[in-house]
Amino acid sequence: MAFPDCRTVPAFSKPSITRPIPSAMAIKKPQSSPMQIQSLDPETDRRLVDNFFVEIAEYILLERGEYPGPKVTDEFFSDAPPGCDPAHSSRLGLFDASRLLGLAEMAVGYPNATDAYLGFLAVSNHARGKGAGMLLLRHIEATAKSAGCTHLYLAVLDANPKGRAFWEREGFRVTMADQSITLGKKTQAVHRMGKAL
Repeated sequence: MAFPDCRTVPAFSKPSITRPIPSAMAIKKPQSSPMQIQSLDPETDRRLVDNFFVEIAEYILLERGEYPGPKVTDEFFSDAPPGCDPAHSSRLGLFDASRLLGLAEMAVGYPNATDAYLGFLAVSNHARGKGAGMLLLRHIEATAKSAGCTHLYLAVLDANPKGRAFWEREGFRVTMADQSITLGKKTQAVHRMGKAL
C-alpha cells in the first residue's frame, strides 16, 4: 500500500542506497501546538493504526477495493521502496492528545540516493481542512532535507483528484504519469509526483 509506483518502475531503474533517517527529526512537534508528531512503533501503536485505517475506510476502499484489515496495517509498518530498508523508514503519527489524526511514512534513497519517497500520508476526516496534512508534510520535508535529500516523491491515485489537487497546491508536479498498480483487489492508474526540497 505504501509504495504504489514502486511496483511499476521499469526494470532498468538504478538501485538506491538506503540511508537511515536522523532520529532527531522523527521526534515530536513543539509543545506549543495541540497537535504533535511522533514516531510509531509496530508493537505498541498497532491498535491505534488499525483503528485509524478503519476511520479512513472510504480511502482504503478507493485504493484497494476492499475494507481495511490487518494486512493494511502490516504493510504500513513493513513496506519500503526497492533498495530501501523498511527499518530505516519514518512511520509517523499526528496526535491531538491521545487521538491519532494522521499517518505518514517516508523512506530515504528512492528513486535515487538523494531522494526521499513519501509512501503514505493521510489524515482523518474530522482533521481535514485544519492544517493537519500540511503539518505532517512540513515535518516530512524537514526530515528529508536533514537527511540530505534534494527531492521528495510520492504517488497519487488517478481516482483521487482531491489528493492530487492537495499535492499540486504544495508544489508537487507529475514526473511519471499513468502507471498501473494493483493494491488489494483493485488495479488502477497512479501518477508519480515530485518536488525539489
